[in-house]
Amino acid sequence: MRTWSFSSAGALFFGRNAVRVHLREACERLGAKRAFIVTDSVLVKVGLLAQTTEPLTAGNVAFAHFDKITPEPGVELVRECVAAARAFDPDVVIGLGGGSNIDTAKLVSMILAHGGDPLDYTGDCRVPGPVKPLICVPTTAGTGSEVSAAAVFTDTANHIKVSCLSPFLRPAFAIVDPLFTVSCPPKVTADSGIDALTHAIEGFCAVHNDEFPLPSGEKTVYQGKNPMADSMARETFRLVGTHLRRAVKDGNNLEARDGMALAATLGGLAFSNAGVALVHAMEYPVGGAVHVSHGAGNGLLLPFVMRFNLEKRVRETAEIGRALLGETGTTSDEVLAEKTISAIEQLRADIGIPLRLRDIGVTEAMLPGFASKAFAIKRLMRVNPRMPQSEDDILGIYRAAF
Repeated sequence: MRTWSFSSAGALFFGRNAVRVHLREACERLGAKRAFIVTDSVLVKVGLLAQTTEPLTAGNVAFAHFDKITPEPGVELVRECVAAARAFDPDVVIGLGGGSNIDTAKLVSMILAHGGDPLDYTGDCRVPGPVKPLICVPTTAGTGSEVSAAAVFTDTANHIKVSCLSPFLRPAFAIVDPLFTVSCPPKVTADSGIDALTHAIEGFCAVHNDEFPLPSGEKTVYQGKNPMADSMARETFRLVGTHLRRAVKDGNNLEARDGMALAATLGGLAFSNAGVALVHAMEYPVGGAVHVSHGAGNGLLLPFVMRFNLEKRVRETAEIGRALLGETGTTSDEVLAEKTISAIEQLRADIGIPLRLRDIGVTEAMLPGFASKAFAIKRLMRVNPRMPQSEDDILGIYRAAF
């Protein structure tokens, strides 16, 4: 077995009221006295910013906030946020919100430490060293960004989402408070939840660590399947199967919110070590072109990519079904794998995920360009268990999903 490693945030606090109880402690442990909070206007309106600043005030931590972040932010907005942070000169950055807010906070921390532009750091392991200390507080249950090494934003000039991957982007502290997700509306709950499932499935079905095609001397964050990531993915499947529909139907169901918050965190730990693959590579150009949410785009494409990969991952797909569906019988792997994909298709429909690319504004004429862009994302292609041999392979999946 090739040596593998497993990384997370520096420390993780999880549970109801975790922000009130532990945010001040996190700042004290970092020696932080000036906090810059990256968030959005909705979270200001629903009072989550105020709940976040209360322990800062109690701990005599000065703070400022930037509340203009939008879903899948363009690089111009990231630059504006960086400028605001520089003007405040913080010693800690706090990402409060969904994946877009947290990812922007990571980019701010990176540029405060190293200068330059967000586009200078896209790709794998291009951040040269530690970033400004970062605390992440998720308000959705899906992206796992609070524990991951990735930061995604939109390259608006080229109409594609891009990412920076670096172990230095893992937060110093992740504070996951399921109560902070209660105000999340049904659509965001659904999109985020299917994102958590996608992360766990791609990590669980990734190429094995022993077989990961890494050229000598190349650095990478993703390293393929390993036993620890697999264990976290399995629990993510169980939690999503138990709680996602309930959380979408009734946002005040605290048991469901607890379960999905944990699913998102575990899914984030799984994928940020094993990797994400073809679903994400195919979603990046789609999301960049038609501005669908990252979770909805992933959820739409997920079963089509699973069918493409099935010849290489029958056993793993059946295992997903045993956890997701609570299957305990003696059904063959082949039959259960097909049942699993069908069940994921039904889950998408039940929670309102768009089912076809044409439903989100994609035209057939866009598909070849999408295939070209997706095929070029080699760092994700090599994680996939079945390597697409050409753009035509990917185009075929897009056409099936159209």
